[in-house]
Amino acid sequence: MSAVLLERPTASIGLLRLNRPEVRNAIDDTVRALLVDHLAALDADPDIRCVIVTGGEKVFAAGADIKAMSVMSAADMAASPAAAAYAAIRAFRKPVIAAVCGFALGGGCELAMHADIIVAGEGAKFGQPEIKVGIMPGAGGTQRLPRAVGKFKAMKLLLTGDFISAREADGLGLVSEVVPDAEVLPRALALATAIAGLPPIAAREIKRAVLEGADLPLADGLALERRAFVQLFDTKDQKEGMMAFLEKRPADFKGE
Repeated sequence: MSAVLLERPTASIGLLRLNRPEVRNAIDDTVRALLVDHLAALDADPDIRCVIVTGGEKVFAAGADIKAMSVMSAADMAASPAAAAYAAIRAFRKPVIAAVCGFALGGGCELAMHADIIVAGEGAKFGQPEIKVGIMPGAGGTQRLPRAVGKFKAMKLLLTGDFISAREADGLGLVSEVVPDAEVLPRALALATAIAGLPPIAAREIKRAVLEGADLPLADGLALERRAFVQLFDTKDQKEGMMAFLEKRPADFKGE
């Protein structure tokens, strides 16, 4: 069976499920390649408006595959396709929800941080424990974590390798919301369904403005936002949304 399963809970939602329970969903080059392939297909599919990434009931992903990395040299790691894979994941244009139960550690935490929304179960644990095996995060942990929780909280997690609970992660701003473990996937599906019912072009532009604007000076970010805002007035969805509002009826967004 594939290490990453693609499911279609509805016509407009794609669900990617990490499926290596024997190694606690450790992320290796095969998993990354499958994620890239599936995301490329979902990005090109006009019917798909939102994607959920999840793991198992007890482990989202416990990190990278340490067994595979233990024999690698610096040259081996430099030649790894991992960096290109994560770049492709970052480039995915549609909203992504991470549905996290259990451990999201190391590469698993980094994968979750690639999402736009994180729904965590009450029993979830987050952390970047790479320092405990002699390395450091290599898929964005030193960059995304400080942006999410601030320098000092991030430094404590990165330099100690300690884990934090879902409630602690929520308090730090690392997750969007915390729900009972049994409700993680249903809640993610509910959010995905709500997003899928909204105009997909606007959703993509919101995501692009937030991600690209985060690394720009404020004036440049505001200019980026304004350009995207103006361009949306040439979409049929804008006309439909505003007419539906004025006519007090549900809007029917076509992604046009």
